Amino acid sequence: MKIIDLTLTLQPGMRGVEFETKYTVARDGWNARTLHLYSHCGTHMDAPLHFEASEQTIDQIPLDRCIGKAWVVDLSDLPPKTPIEVSHLGDIAEQLQTGEALLLRTLWSRHVDDAQYYRDHFQPISPELARWMVKHGVRMVGVEPPSVADVNDLAAVTLVHQILLGGDVIIVEGLTNLDAIPGSSCTFAALPLKIQGGDGAPCRAFAMVDDE
Repeated sequence: MKIIDLTLTLQPGMRGVEFETKYTVARDGWNARTLHLYSHCGTHMDAPLHFEASEQTIDQIPLDRCIGKAWVVDLSDLPPKTPIEVSHLGDIAEQLQTGEALLLRTLWSRHVDDAQYYRDHFQPISPELARWMVKHGVRMVGVEPPSVADVNDLAAVTLVHQILLGGDVIIVEGLTNLDAIPGSSCTFAALPLKIQGGDGAPCRAFAMVDDE
């Protein structure tokens, strides 16, 4: 089994990330830092509480829902700002089974160090696709941009989050390295920090594929 890391490295300068030296070997005998992390920084998972789709918090999401089969949808040729529709899933729309996940590969993570990463240029999930995911029992959806919808359009980002989170679809945002996954399916895991009452949390996301 080969493991492919799909997680952005948290580092100073990233939005919502600050490190502060707390102890040093020279002064205290060991090295340690205080980490200041926005709950939706880097690669992260949203809890339904994030948009009050329900009262479920990040620590209440069962771990067995955070790992399982996922389909990788290649959207690398989709122009910027183009809403992702059901038709873009291609044959995967027919193959997907209830309880499986979708990973939307747009290659947007290549812009993580650019100012446009947080702008409205990325490809958002359309409300129609979000409703389709709920109807077909998608367990989890993972995207490369910092959000599943335009973060600069409150109405749009609220609608899509509430459809997905209210329909029991786990959201993972800020993925990277999806182009390293061979083929169209894998075992996908995203394990969030267990934060009491959390509206979301950074997570370690990875794919597992047969090493052949």
